Amino acid sequence: MQLKSQEMRKLAPELDPLRIGTGWKKEDLGKVQVMVESTYGDSHPGSGHLNILVEEVRKGIAEEGGFGARYHCTDICDGESQGTDGINYSLASREMIANMIEIHANATPFDAGVYLSSCDKGVPGNLMGLARVNIPSVFVPGGTMNAGPEMLTLEQLGMYSAKFERGEIDEEKLDWAKCNACPSCGACSFIGTASTMQIMAEALGLALPGTALMPSTSPDLLAFAREAGRQAVRIAQMENMRPSDIVTMDSFENAILVHAAISGSTNCLLHLPAIAHEFGIEITGDTFDRLHRNARYLLDVRPAGRWPAECFYYAGGVPAIMEEIKEHLHLDVMTVTGKTLGENLEELKNNGFYEKCEKWLQEFNKRYNVNLTKEDIIRPYDKAIGTDGSIAILRGNLAPEGAVIKHTACPKEMFKSVLRARPFDSEEECLDAVLKHKVQKGDAVFIRYEGPKGSGMPEMFYTSEAISSDKELGKSIALITDGRFSGASTGPVIGHCSPEAVDGGPIALVEEGDLIEIDVMERKLNIIGIAGERKSMEEIDEILAKRRKNWKPREAKYKKGVLRLFSQHAASPMKGAYLEY
Repeated sequence: MQLKSQEMRKLAPELDPLRIGTGWKKEDLGKVQVMVESTYGDSHPGSGHLNILVEEVRKGIAEEGGFGARYHCTDICDGESQGTDGINYSLASREMIANMIEIHANATPFDAGVYLSSCDKGVPGNLMGLARVNIPSVFVPGGTMNAGPEMLTLEQLGMYSAKFERGEIDEEKLDWAKCNACPSCGACSFIGTASTMQIMAEALGLALPGTALMPSTSPDLLAFAREAGRQAVRIAQMENMRPSDIVTMDSFENAILVHAAISGSTNCLLHLPAIAHEFGIEITGDTFDRLHRNARYLLDVRPAGRWPAECFYYAGGVPAIMEEIKEHLHLDVMTVTGKTLGENLEELKNNGFYEKCEKWLQEFNKRYNVNLTKEDIIRPYDKAIGTDGSIAILRGNLAPEGAVIKHTACPKEMFKSVLRARPFDSEEECLDAVLKHKVQKGDAVFIRYEGPKGSGMPEMFYTSEAISSDKELGKSIALITDGRFSGASTGPVIGHCSPEAVDGGPIALVEEGDLIEIDVMERKLNIIGIAGERKSMEEIDEILAKRRKNWKPREAKYKKGVLRLFSQHAASPMKGAYLEY
């Protein structure tokens, strides 16, 4: 089999001397050449340790007779930019990471790729780039951080902050929580977007079995990174092992069923469709809704569950989830091992994988003086936490293209309700009203003009936290937005409302006092009344048509740079908000 790298050496005589100047040895030039792409950098704990894993990958590549070249495009941290205009760059950064990977891989020749990332936009950005480049590739998830003392994890910091504001704890205890919530490198230790997307990478068959969301400090992760390097060299020399040969619609259906089982982040509904788009496959919110209906929700991990995310690996990780929902999966899909999913699951049962996980679980039990079993973390199929997945797509005259709710994190009281509209044209205005108690029980609070084209589609994290942490408001109002939410968000929150306000979607036409119908089980999101008075749907349609004639498009918020590009070309959130050129 002729390697692409060797063909390119003949065409570009400058290539060899330039690589020798970079540190390659003459004997390296004729080897299988592997691009090792990571989001390494000091941007956040999920990327700060990836250089260590990169070197393990390179050792594995060398052991298999190849040569690994290091590239990186560092991602940003949603947590560090939360509550500032910096969060507006978050979703756009996914596109830029994918673009840089395309540039890195296509500007110079490589026979295979290994991609390493841990977090919210880094993982989907790498998976999009991996698909676009389409050389034999293995993804290495960067893992999750450890829990701190008292099993403290980052998403609990809001609780400590609220307790301090109420005078329930002193500043010393709050400072203790801040200093111990992120005790190691890795993704935040709960099933947020970072954890969800690591799991999705494995569920798609693009990461080695059992590698998603391992503790980032585990020696097992170093070993798997090394094996990923070896495997990249192997598949570079095999036919039909490009990502496009592996990933199919069946692969995505498997991933979505796993998403339901873990109660994954709603941001996955932006990322999986965008990744699928790179493969020429169409995934929409309706695909999620169809597969989540009657799906089992099994994972008892925060924020919806009880335990930190490091427990996921100790209970058997993605393979253990898949064993529970096995009868619903496409077991014949191909994976980066060169074997089918079904073959991988059988091999894991025979090679001691689950026994090793159990050993780590017992060490966790000793550390925290608890007595968890695997079934405490990943419930058996017949003892599921829930039986209707974890998300729903709502539609109606308010969201003709759809809107997303994570119903496993929503109070049951809000599953069916009629509320009064309180529209705000930015998160800042809305948060101020919530904190100053200007929002009342029975309100439907709207934050609009925060979609991809409006402001980059930031997370409405602080507003959702302010509502869900309020004992009365958290069970009596809803937050509806064309923006999105953090994977850690809980409460009665509905996001991705499409079309977005900046495009003149119905969310832009909502007025104070409109009656808003929410029906999660029937998947409805409608305006059903005006000024507190119910109207027929025909009357509502006429009123909305009049409002639309009077509606004036807003001047573009961004005049230059990345966010101007993103606002001009972003697709609908229900398609994945990828760039459409």
